Amino acid sequence: MSRMIYDYTKEVLERVSFDPRLFIKELRKAIRNLLPYEIEHLRKWLSFFTNEKPELIECLYVVSD
Repeated sequence: MSRMIYDYTKEVLERVSFDPRLFIKELRKAIRNLLPYEIEHLRKWLSFFTNEKPELIECLYVVSD
């Protein structure tokens, strides 16, 4: 079931990527709900995803170590 939550999280983040403030809000929710290894996968996905959306790169501080 946790894989479903991870996939849902990515879907939500893609949908709200038009607004950096909303993106950060949803990213913080995701960190509270995901398992540690899923957060690591999310970090990797975010680095790929933000290459196409440079306005979101500054949002990566939320998942930084």
